[in-house]
Amino acid sequence: MTYDNTLKYLVEQYPEDFTRYLLASEVTDIQILKTELNQEPIRADSVTFLQTANQILHLEFQTLPASTPPLPLRMLDYWVRLYRQYNCDIEQVVIFLKPTTSEAVFVNQFTARNTTHRYRVIRIWEQDPEPLLLSPGLLPLATLARTDSPQSLLQQVAVQVSMIEEAATKQSISVCTQLLAGLVFEPELIRQFLRREDMRESAIYQEILQEGLQEGRQRGIEQGIEQGIEQGIEQGIEQGIEQGIEQGRQSELRLVIRLLTRRLGSINSQLQSRLQELSLAQLENLGEVLLDFASETDLMNWLNTIEN
Repeated sequence: MTYDNTLKYLVEQYPEDFTRYLLASEVTDIQILKTELNQEPIRADSVTFLQTANQILHLEFQTLPASTPPLPLRMLDYWVRLYRQYNCDIEQVVIFLKPTTSEAVFVNQFTARNTTHRYRVIRIWEQDPEPLLLSPGLLPLATLARTDSPQSLLQQVAVQVSMIEEAATKQSISVCTQLLAGLVFEPELIRQFLRREDMRESAIYQEILQEGLQEGRQRGIEQGIEQGIEQGIEQGIEQGIEQGIEQGRQSELRLVIRLLTRRLGSINSQLQSRLQELSLAQLENLGEVLLDFASETDLMNWLNTIEN
Protein backbone atom coordinates (compact mmCIF):
# COMPACT_ATOMS: atom_id res chain seq x y z
CA MET A 1 0.00 0.00 0.00
CA THR A 2 2.92 2.38 0.64
CA TYR A 3 3.99 2.08 -3.02
CA ASP A 4 0.46 2.85 -4.20
CA ASN A 5 0.17 6.02 -2.15
CA THR A 6 3.68 7.10 -3.13
CA LEU A 7 2.83 6.86 -6.82
CA LYS A 8 -0.52 8.56 -6.31
CA TYR A 9 1.29 11.44 -4.58
CA LEU A 10 3.88 11.76 -7.36
CA VAL A 11 1.33 11.82 -10.20
CA GLU A 12 -0.95 14.29 -8.43
CA GLN A 13 1.91 16.60 -7.43
CA TYR A 14 3.81 16.42 -10.74
CA PRO A 15 1.22 15.72 -13.48
CA GLU A 16 3.17 17.76 -16.06
CA ASP A 17 6.22 15.51 -15.62
CA PHE A 18 4.16 12.39 -16.31
CA THR A 19 2.26 13.81 -19.28
CA ARG A 20 5.50 15.09 -20.81
CA TYR A 21 7.13 11.66 -20.43
CA LEU A 22 4.18 9.56 -21.58
CA LEU A 23 2.58 11.81 -24.19
CA ALA A 24 5.74 13.54 -25.46
CA SER A 25 4.02 16.92 -25.24
CA GLU A 26 4.07 19.98 -23.03
CA VAL A 27 0.74 20.33 -21.22
CA THR A 28 0.21 22.81 -18.41
CA ASP A 29 -3.55 22.82 -17.97
CA ILE A 30 -4.11 19.42 -16.35
CA GLN A 31 -7.03 18.39 -14.20
CA ILE A 32 -6.80 15.40 -11.87
CA LEU A 33 -10.04 13.45 -12.06
CA LYS A 34 -11.20 12.05 -8.74
CA THR A 35 -14.19 9.99 -9.72
CA GLU A 36 -16.01 6.90 -8.60
CA LEU A 37 -14.01 5.00 -11.22
CA ASN A 38 -11.22 4.19 -8.78
CA GLN A 39 -13.58 2.74 -6.20
CA GLU A 40 -15.30 -0.62 -5.93
CA PRO A 41 -16.15 -2.83 -7.72
CA ILE A 42 -12.72 -2.33 -9.32
CA ARG A 43 -9.58 -2.27 -7.22
CA ALA A 44 -6.13 -1.58 -8.62
CA ASP A 45 -2.63 -0.96 -7.31
CA SER A 46 -2.53 2.74 -8.15
CA VAL A 47 -4.89 4.46 -10.59
CA THR A 48 -4.87 8.12 -11.67
CA PHE A 49 -6.80 9.96 -14.38
CA LEU A 50 -5.29 13.16 -15.82
CA GLN A 51 -7.49 15.26 -18.09
CA THR A 52 -5.82 17.59 -20.57
CA ALA A 53 -7.46 19.86 -23.13
CA ASN A 54 -8.23 17.08 -25.59
CA GLN A 55 -7.75 13.72 -23.87
CA ILE A 56 -7.60 11.74 -20.65
CA LEU A 57 -4.42 9.99 -19.56
CA HIS A 58 -5.30 6.91 -17.51
CA LEU A 59 -2.27 5.72 -15.53
CA GLU A 60 -2.15 2.41 -13.73
CA PHE A 61 0.89 1.19 -11.79
CA GLN A 62 1.33 -2.50 -11.03
CA THR A 63 3.84 -4.04 -8.63
CA LEU A 64 2.56 -7.56 -9.37
CA PRO A 65 1.47 -8.91 -12.77
CA ALA A 66 -1.54 -10.84 -11.46
CA SER A 67 -4.77 -9.08 -10.51
CA THR A 68 -8.46 -9.74 -9.90
CA PRO A 69 -10.28 -9.10 -12.14
CA PRO A 70 -7.61 -9.66 -14.82
CA LEU A 71 -5.85 -6.47 -15.87
CA PRO A 72 -6.95 -6.51 -19.57
CA LEU A 73 -10.61 -6.74 -18.57
CA ARG A 74 -10.13 -3.99 -16.03
CA MET A 75 -8.57 -1.70 -18.64
CA LEU A 76 -11.52 -2.27 -20.97
CA ASP A 77 -13.96 -1.57 -18.14
CA TYR A 78 -12.18 1.67 -17.27
CA TRP A 79 -12.12 2.78 -20.92
CA VAL A 80 -15.85 2.20 -21.39
CA ARG A 81 -16.75 4.03 -18.20
CA LEU A 82 -14.40 6.95 -18.96
CA TYR A 83 -15.58 7.27 -22.54
CA ARG A 84 -19.23 7.14 -21.55
CA GLN A 85 -18.70 9.93 -19.01
CA TYR A 86 -16.28 12.21 -20.89
CA ASN A 87 -16.63 11.22 -24.58
CA CYS A 88 -13.03 12.08 -25.49
CA ASP A 89 -9.76 10.45 -26.52
CA ILE A 90 -8.36 8.22 -23.77
CA GLU A 91 -4.72 7.14 -23.53
CA GLN A 92 -4.28 4.19 -21.18
CA VAL A 93 -0.84 3.27 -19.84
CA VAL A 94 0.01 0.40 -17.51
CA ILE A 95 3.44 0.68 -15.87
CA PHE A 96 4.85 -2.48 -14.35
CA LEU A 97 7.36 -1.63 -11.64
CA LYS A 98 9.07 -4.81 -10.50
CA PRO A 99 11.15 -7.03 -12.82
CA THR A 100 9.48 -10.34 -13.64
CA THR A 101 9.43 -12.92 -16.41
CA SER A 102 5.67 -13.42 -16.12
CA GLU A 103 3.90 -13.43 -19.47
CA ALA A 104 1.25 -11.14 -17.97
CA VAL A 105 3.53 -8.09 -18.27
CA PHE A 106 3.66 -8.57 -22.06
CA VAL A 107 -0.11 -8.55 -22.53
CA ASN A 108 -1.41 -5.24 -23.87
CA GLN A 109 -4.95 -6.02 -24.97
CA PHE A 110 -8.26 -7.59 -24.04
CA THR A 111 -9.69 -9.96 -26.61
CA ALA A 112 -13.08 -11.66 -26.72
CA ARG A 113 -15.50 -12.58 -29.46
CA ASN A 114 -16.15 -9.43 -31.54
CA THR A 115 -14.19 -7.27 -29.06
CA THR A 116 -10.55 -6.15 -28.93
CA HIS A 117 -9.25 -3.39 -26.71
CA ARG A 118 -5.60 -2.25 -26.65
CA TYR A 119 -3.59 -0.17 -24.21
CA ARG A 120 0.07 0.70 -23.68
CA VAL A 121 2.32 -1.33 -21.41
CA ILE A 122 5.61 -0.05 -20.00
CA ARG A 123 7.99 -2.37 -18.17
CA ILE A 124 9.94 0.23 -16.28
CA TRP A 125 13.02 -1.99 -15.89
CA GLU A 126 13.43 -1.91 -19.70
CA GLN A 127 13.26 1.89 -19.98
CA ASP A 128 16.16 4.26 -20.52
CA PRO A 129 16.68 6.13 -17.22
CA GLU A 130 17.86 9.36 -18.87
CA PRO A 131 14.39 10.86 -19.59
CA LEU A 132 13.32 9.99 -16.05
CA LEU A 133 16.32 11.84 -14.61
CA LEU A 134 15.20 15.11 -16.22
CA SER A 135 12.13 15.76 -14.06
CA PRO A 136 11.81 15.80 -10.23
CA GLY A 137 8.51 13.89 -10.26
CA LEU A 138 10.06 11.03 -12.25
CA LEU A 139 13.29 10.64 -10.26
CA PRO A 140 11.83 7.97 -7.94
CA LEU A 141 10.87 5.87 -10.98
CA ALA A 142 14.38 6.27 -12.42
CA THR A 143 15.71 3.94 -9.68
CA LEU A 144 13.71 1.12 -11.33
CA ALA A 145 14.89 1.78 -14.91
CA ARG A 146 17.30 -0.17 -17.14
CA THR A 147 20.94 -0.26 -16.03
CA ASP A 148 24.04 -2.43 -16.13
CA SER A 149 25.15 -0.92 -12.83
CA PRO A 150 22.27 -0.56 -10.34
CA GLN A 151 24.49 1.07 -7.73
CA SER A 152 25.69 3.72 -10.18
CA LEU A 153 22.10 4.43 -11.21
CA LEU A 154 21.01 4.87 -7.60
CA GLN A 155 23.93 7.20 -7.03
CA GLN A 156 23.02 9.19 -10.14
CA VAL A 157 19.43 9.56 -8.93
CA ALA A 158 20.66 10.65 -5.50
CA VAL A 159 22.82 13.36 -7.12
CA GLN A 160 19.84 14.67 -9.08
CA VAL A 161 17.74 14.73 -5.89
CA SER A 162 20.47 16.69 -4.08
CA MET A 163 20.41 19.32 -6.84
CA ILE A 164 16.75 20.21 -6.23
CA GLU A 165 16.85 23.74 -4.84
CA GLU A 166 13.54 23.96 -2.98
CA ALA A 167 14.02 22.21 0.38
CA ALA A 168 10.51 20.80 0.82
CA THR A 169 10.47 19.45 -2.74
CA LYS A 170 13.89 17.88 -2.28
CA GLN A 171 12.76 16.19 0.92
CA SER A 172 9.53 14.79 -0.52
CA ILE A 173 11.27 13.50 -3.67
CA SER A 174 13.98 11.92 -1.52
CA VAL A 175 11.33 10.11 0.54
CA CYS A 176 9.48 8.86 -2.55
CA THR A 177 12.76 7.76 -4.12
CA GLN A 178 13.69 5.73 -1.06
CA LEU A 179 10.28 4.10 -0.91
CA LEU A 180 10.21 3.05 -4.58
CA ALA A 181 13.88 2.08 -4.61
CA GLY A 182 12.96 -0.46 -1.93
CA LEU A 183 11.33 -2.53 -4.68
CA VAL A 184 14.74 -3.49 -6.10
CA PHE A 185 17.48 -2.27 -3.73
CA GLU A 186 18.59 -3.44 -0.30
CA PRO A 187 17.97 -0.91 2.51
CA GLU A 188 21.70 -0.66 3.30
CA LEU A 189 22.50 0.45 -0.26
CA ILE A 190 19.71 3.03 -0.27
CA ARG A 191 21.03 4.48 2.98
CA GLN A 192 24.47 4.96 1.38
CA PHE A 193 23.16 7.51 -1.09
CA LEU A 194 20.00 9.06 0.36
CA ARG A 195 19.42 10.76 3.70
CA ARG A 196 17.41 8.45 5.93
CA GLU A 197 16.60 11.50 8.09
CA ASP A 198 14.29 12.70 5.31
CA MET A 199 11.93 9.86 6.19
CA ARG A 200 11.68 10.90 9.81
CA GLU A 201 11.36 14.61 9.08
CA SER A 202 9.03 14.40 6.11
CA ALA A 203 5.34 15.18 6.47
CA ILE A 204 4.63 13.43 3.17
CA TYR A 205 6.12 10.18 4.49
CA GLN A 206 3.79 10.27 7.46
CA GLU A 207 0.88 11.10 5.14
CA ILE A 208 1.70 8.21 2.80
CA LEU A 209 2.15 5.85 5.74
CA GLN A 210 -1.08 6.85 7.43
CA GLU A 211 -3.04 6.59 4.16
CA GLY A 212 -1.69 3.09 3.69
CA LEU A 213 -2.57 2.06 7.23
CA GLN A 214 -6.04 3.58 7.01
CA GLU A 215 -6.73 1.92 3.65
CA GLY A 216 -5.61 -1.45 4.99
CA ARG A 217 -7.80 -1.17 8.07
CA GLN A 218 -10.79 0.11 6.09
CA ARG A 219 -10.50 -2.64 3.49
CA GLY A 220 -10.30 -5.26 6.22
CA ILE A 221 -13.36 -3.86 8.02
CA GLU A 222 -15.32 -3.66 4.76
CA GLN A 223 -14.50 -7.28 3.96
CA GLY A 224 -15.54 -8.30 7.44
CA ILE A 225 -18.86 -6.49 7.20
CA GLU A 226 -19.56 -8.12 3.85
CA GLN A 227 -18.85 -11.53 5.36
CA GLY A 228 -21.14 -10.72 8.26
CA ILE A 229 -23.99 -9.68 5.97
CA GLU A 230 -23.64 -12.91 4.02
CA GLN A 231 -23.90 -14.89 7.25
CA GLY A 232 -26.93 -12.87 8.28
CA ILE A 233 -28.37 -11.93 11.68
CA GLU A 234 -26.53 -9.87 14.29
CA GLN A 235 -24.13 -12.63 15.25
CA GLY A 236 -22.89 -12.93 11.69
CA ILE A 237 -22.40 -9.17 11.37
CA GLU A 238 -20.53 -9.02 14.67
CA GLN A 239 -18.26 -11.86 13.65
CA GLY A 240 -17.68 -10.22 10.30
CA ILE A 241 -16.67 -6.92 11.89
CA GLU A 242 -14.31 -8.72 14.26
CA GLN A 243 -12.75 -10.53 11.32
CA GLY A 244 -12.46 -7.24 9.47
CA ILE A 245 -10.69 -5.57 12.38
CA GLU A 246 -8.29 -8.50 12.58
CA GLN A 247 -7.65 -8.27 8.83
CA GLY A 248 -6.93 -4.59 9.29
CA ARG A 249 -4.50 -5.45 12.10
CA GLN A 250 -2.79 -7.98 9.87
CA SER A 251 -2.49 -5.39 7.07
CA GLU A 252 -0.89 -2.95 9.46
CA LEU A 253 1.39 -5.67 10.84
CA ARG A 254 2.67 -6.50 7.37
CA LEU A 255 3.33 -2.83 6.65
CA VAL A 256 5.19 -2.31 9.95
CA ILE A 257 7.34 -5.42 9.39
CA ARG A 258 8.16 -4.18 5.88
CA LEU A 259 9.21 -0.78 7.22
CA LEU A 260 11.26 -2.39 10.01
CA THR A 261 13.01 -4.59 7.46
CA ARG A 262 13.94 -1.55 5.40
CA ARG A 263 15.16 0.22 8.50
CA LEU A 264 17.00 -2.59 10.31
CA GLY A 265 17.41 -5.38 7.76
CA SER A 266 16.14 -8.90 8.40
CA ILE A 267 14.12 -9.25 11.64
CA ASN A 268 14.78 -12.47 13.57
CA SER A 269 11.95 -14.96 14.07
CA GLN A 270 11.70 -14.35 17.83
CA LEU A 271 11.06 -10.64 17.36
CA GLN A 272 8.61 -11.34 14.53
CA SER A 273 6.67 -13.62 16.87
CA ARG A 274 6.45 -10.82 19.44
CA LEU A 275 5.28 -8.41 16.75
CA GLN A 276 2.50 -10.85 15.86
CA GLU A 277 1.06 -10.40 19.36
CA LEU A 278 0.77 -6.61 19.18
CA SER A 279 -2.63 -4.94 19.13
CA LEU A 280 -3.74 -2.54 16.39
CA ALA A 281 -3.06 0.46 18.63
CA GLN A 282 0.40 -0.84 19.53
CA LEU A 283 1.23 -1.38 15.86
CA GLU A 284 0.17 2.19 15.10
CA ASN A 285 2.46 3.46 17.87
CA LEU A 286 5.32 1.34 16.54
CA GLY A 287 4.79 2.76 13.05
CA GLU A 288 5.33 6.26 14.45
CA VAL A 289 8.57 5.50 16.34
CA LEU A 290 10.33 2.86 14.26
CA LEU A 291 12.26 5.41 12.18
CA ASP A 292 14.18 6.29 15.36
CA PHE A 293 15.46 2.72 15.68
CA ALA A 294 19.08 2.07 14.75
CA SER A 295 19.25 -1.66 15.57
CA GLU A 296 17.22 -4.67 16.65
CA THR A 297 18.15 -3.78 20.22
CA ASP A 298 16.05 -0.61 19.97
CA LEU A 299 13.09 -2.66 18.76
CA MET A 300 13.58 -5.19 21.57
CA ASN A 301 13.75 -2.42 24.18
CA TRP A 302 10.55 -0.88 22.83
CA LEU A 303 8.77 -4.23 22.99
CA ASN A 304 9.98 -4.80 26.54
CA THR A 305 8.67 -1.38 27.51
CA ILE A 306 5.13 -2.00 26.32
CA GLU A 307 5.03 -5.49 27.83
CA ASN A 308 5.99 -4.27 31.29
